[in-house]
Amino acid sequence: MLKLNLCCMLQLEIELRPTHCNLLAMQILLDQIRGKAVVFTGHSLGGAIAALAALHYLCISSSSSTFGPAPPVLCVTFGSPLLGTEALSRAILRERWGGNFCHVVSQHDVVPRLLFCPLDAVPARIIVEMQLRQWPARTHHSGAVTAVTADRDALRQLIQTHVGAVAMEQKLADPAAAPSGGPYRPFGTYVMCSPDGAVCVDNPAAAVQMLYATFASRCAPGLESPEAAHSCYGDLVLKIPQHLLVKRVLRAADAPAASNYDAGVSLALEASGIHAMATEASTARQWLKMSRRAGRRPSLNCAQLATKLGRITPCRAQIEWYKALFDGELGYYDAFKQRRSPKKFSKANMYRIKLGQFWDGVLAMLDAGQLPHDFHRRAKWVNAARFYQLLVEPLDIADYHRRNLHRTRGRYATHGRERRYELFDRWWQEKGCAGAGVCRGGDVAASASRRRRSKYAGLTQDPCFWARVEEAREQAESARGERDAAKLAMKLEELREFEHYSGELVASREVSVDVLAPQSSYTLWVEEWNQLKLRDEVRTILL
Repeated sequence: MLKLNLCCMLQLEIELRPTHCNLLAMQILLDQIRGKAVVFTGHSLGGAIAALAALHYLCISSSSSTFGPAPPVLCVTFGSPLLGTEALSRAILRERWGGNFCHVVSQHDVVPRLLFCPLDAVPARIIVEMQLRQWPARTHHSGAVTAVTADRDALRQLIQTHVGAVAMEQKLADPAAAPSGGPYRPFGTYVMCSPDGAVCVDNPAAAVQMLYATFASRCAPGLESPEAAHSCYGDLVLKIPQHLLVKRVLRAADAPAASNYDAGVSLALEASGIHAMATEASTARQWLKMSRRAGRRPSLNCAQLATKLGRITPCRAQIEWYKALFDGELGYYDAFKQRRSPKKFSKANMYRIKLGQFWDGVLAMLDAGQLPHDFHRRAKWVNAARFYQLLVEPLDIADYHRRNLHRTRGRYATHGRERRYELFDRWWQEKGCAGAGVCRGGDVAASASRRRRSKYAGLTQDPCFWARVEEAREQAESARGERDAAKLAMKLEELREFEHYSGELVASREVSVDVLAPQSSYTLWVEEWNQLKLRDEVRTILL
């Protein structure tokens, strides 16, 4: 296992200034350790650099395989300041990298909590001193706040106020409220250390709450100075194994626990330095329980959605039955566009709308953060969304053209396509499956040419196929009346591209049998195109 301490690397980068050579050396080092078990570690600002290097290493290591296991990487920081916004925290959760980061924080260290304050609220002198007094070569301690002892109380009060505001904002969970404090938020696992032990939290909301509660509790003797709290990590880490070997029991003065879970919360608060009689104890206890429920909520919502998906499946089955009725005549796309069999059309249209409302609700929950961060990568939901898209989007295209919206609004692909279909395309592409149609026929045809089916697909694999057929038919009609040779040549070239694209799909059987139905729009286009090619002027241009 390779261990990289980023304190020296940070000092080198600051003193020599970031240059292309330094970045190149860093890239060479990361390439040399790729595939090996690596531990990145750093203290204070060096911890932030260690986290950045670990993120970069995770990105380059996992780029070759979207769904491969995360590389064996562990980043351990000590007293590191916050690194990124809530967007970064969500991205790390989405990539399942949260377990690769462990942040050790002492009870009264101001540095891990400083960036909860708005950037303009922190005196510039503190920031300068944090940078100038970081290096062991210049001071006996690597603490970042040795110059602010005189302002200790004011600094603690500033940080406590803003951390408390952020924690309260997360407790209320009001989406309409303006964000409090600075933009930075935690990610990964936090180890809250105190002289009494340590407690781990892997939920970002719980991390914020514990960072506030531990900091707001009464300061222990010997740890009152900010520099002492920021340079005590060596002693704290050495004591952690000793605390693990000690069997803890609730103090006699503590109220009896109602359950084993309550007893565990009490012991966790005690280990973090928050005593049962402290003012912050009851609030911290409630916040921990609330964060536990909040952490479970996305998974519970996902389970409830799975139940709803099972209930909505009959609607999908009804559309499949509707499709089978017209496969041999003109295809369900043209049957829906022409409103053949009004009763069957009304039912299919109702089921189409219900399915669209269900998936719009799923995306609304995902946007609101009510579902797991890796929801869009779970095979069950990616496959369900893809099947729905291939089955129902042709009906949306038929409805769009039946109402002549392509003439009033514009092309379906750019002006009529629902957002959900664009997201489902992205999900399917990120899954790494071939043939992920994204309204670009060349991509689908190229993937289709690389594999051949033994029989026609159950559903046409390009969800925008029928939109392209409609555009090709309009182009063929326009070419028949075109008298300008240059414009005619351009239109014929586009028609030839579509001929090649659709031919590849048909040859590789990436289309459903309804595409080749005798009266389908595609079959009619083929006849129109063959007749157009027989005209003398068209034959001359094509030759």
